This record gives sequence, C-alpha cells and structure tokens, in this order.
Amino acid sequence: MGFKMGIVGLPNVGKSTLFNALTRTAAAQAANFPFCTIEPNVGDVAVPDARLDTLARIAGSKQIIPTRMTFVDIAGLVKGASKGEGLGNQFLANIRECDAIAHVLRCFEDDDITHVEGRVDPVEDAAVIETELMLADLESIEKRLAGLVRKVRGGDKEAVQQERLLKAAQEVLEDGRPARVVAVDADDAKAWRMLQLLTTKPVLYVCNVEEDSAGAGNSQSARVAEMAAAQGNSHVVISARIEEEISQLEAEEAEMFLSEMGLDEAGLDRLIRAGYALLHLQTYFTVGPKEARAWTIPEGTSAPKAAGVIHGDFERGFIRAETIAYDDFVALGGEQPAKEAGKMRAEGKSYVVKDGDVLHFLFNT
Repeated sequence: MGFKMGIVGLPNVGKSTLFNALTRTAAAQAANFPFCTIEPNVGDVAVPDARLDTLARIAGSKQIIPTRMTFVDIAGLVKGASKGEGLGNQFLANIRECDAIAHVLRCFEDDDITHVEGRVDPVEDAAVIETELMLADLESIEKRLAGLVRKVRGGDKEAVQQERLLKAAQEVLEDGRPARVVAVDADDAKAWRMLQLLTTKPVLYVCNVEEDSAGAGNSQSARVAEMAAAQGNSHVVISARIEEEISQLEAEEAEMFLSEMGLDEAGLDRLIRAGYALLHLQTYFTVGPKEARAWTIPEGTSAPKAAGVIHGDFERGFIRAETIAYDDFVALGGEQPAKEAGKMRAEGKSYVVKDGDVLHFLFNT
C-alpha cells in the first residue's frame, strides 16, 4: 500500500518542476504560463529507504523491491476555481481522488517567472487555495443536504448520520475553517471519509525556495512554517529546481552534487517522510534470498491486515507472523542468527506491526 498525493498550487509556483523531479521524467511540461498542465500527470515512484538496502545485503537478496507512492500533478488553481474559473471544476475533482495534498508555495523571487497574482506571498497564496476548496465543499454540502431531506424524514439511519456530519462540516466552513478541524468519533469515521470533502484531506505545505535557500529556507518559508504550525499542518522546504537537476544524475553524482550544495539529503526524501507522517504510514519488510521488499501500512495495523497487503489469502488464512525487529536483524546478521539469539518472535492475530519489522507470515490456504 502506498498513497496518492496531489500536488496543487497556483500557476507558476513550481508544481510541474517538482513533479518532474519526483518521477524522474519530463512528462509534466514545466512552462512559464498558466495551465501548462492540462491533464493531471500521474507518477508512481519508488520510496527510498536505506534500511531495505541494508537488509538485502545481509540476506544476499537477488532483487530489491521498494514500496511505492503516487504523485498527481494537478493543474494550477486560481481564484474563483470553486465557481469553475480557470479549469477549476476538473481539478477539484482530481484533488478529491487523492489521499493528501502537497500544496506547493512559491517562496522565491524571480522576475522572469510570472506570478498569476503579480506578487510573491506564499501565505496569501495558501489562503487563496484553501478558500477555493472551502467554497467548493460548501457548495457540495448544500447540494447533498437538499438531496437527503426525503430520506431523513423517512428515518433512514444512514441519511440521518450523513446529514449530521454534513451540518457539522458546514458549520466550521461557514466560520472560515476547513472541515478537517471537525472532531469525528470512531463510529462516524468511515461515513466521514465517504463524504470526500476536499478540506478534510491533510495538507503538506511544500516551500519552493531558490537554490541558495534549499537547506535552511528563507524568510518566506519561515512565514509558511509559522502558518503551518498554527494550523496543525506540516511543511517541508525544497528547491524544485535543484531536485530536478538531481533527478537527472546517477547516484554517485547526485551525492556529490548534494554535498557541494551543503545538503545532507535530497528534498524528495524529506517530502516522502513528511508525507508518511502526514498520513500516519509506516513500513515493514519481507526478506529472503530471492528478494527484499518493503510494504507500506497505516500505523496501528494488525498482523493479519499487514499480511493482507501482500495477498488477501494471507489475511484470510493467517496463522502467525514470525517477527524480527529491524535493529535485531541488522545487529545479529540476519534471520538465522536472530532466531538463535531468541530475537525471532511468533506473533498472533492481535499483534500490531511496528515500523521496520521484518516479517514472515504463516497461513492456511
């Protein structure tokens, strides 16, 4: 399991450049004019994880298969998108299909790149997009509430629940706040997700800075960091231009380039980690002579559910999971030494998988 993150923002903030870097392709046309991205570009990319390489080396695995994540480059929204301005309606629908939003904000000055609003103010840009998403949600809620009236009068329990949740969202939206601030009980969680409101999606602000500020950020990204903290959202600082350059280099050249720029790692790695944290995801591994493979699951996933990510039969016929913690596997030099040292555990259906667990599932066919 990976996740789908939509890259959104005003035109000419660096969305397509970032997408090119993420997917290591030039599939998304990066051009200095609005709406150069007409159809959403979808890129499925490997998630870098040094732990997987270490496990493969110890186990002598012939193949390394990382887990994957999907990025969707969605064309630039503009003020009025909720009413269909620009290419608004189409792209609001694209956002609805994503699990999270990577909101790219322009935090650099460049007279050669036109800003659609004629100024550089990432906090105001964020407000423009958030407002359009809130307006779109309000319009959607009004239509849905009107369509539920008859069922609610008839006592339909599902309709009554939907009406209650929609009105809760409507209240905060009319107060100028996104629907994600609504406190939702566990009993309502599934129905709440099914509403697919745009402003319930978690947001990661991506501060696109000039090359010299790629490490520590700048005054504009500092403003975004303050805004994100106040909202309870996350942010990450990236130079999309640097990331695009790195994406065209071989691994050794990329490391040298990063070192010369004074950077410890590529922005992609920071972005993925931030995305994982945003959606409360984690990784477990399966390791053997044939392959070492990473799998993504939500935090709190039980062993049978984790097995089901590999194949439904693994979950249905689950017997137990032979489990070795990553640190034990590495420190002791592999599965057999870990087993001999008593570090392999047999875990049952109630076991909650930990990040980095090396697992082998036993199941009935």
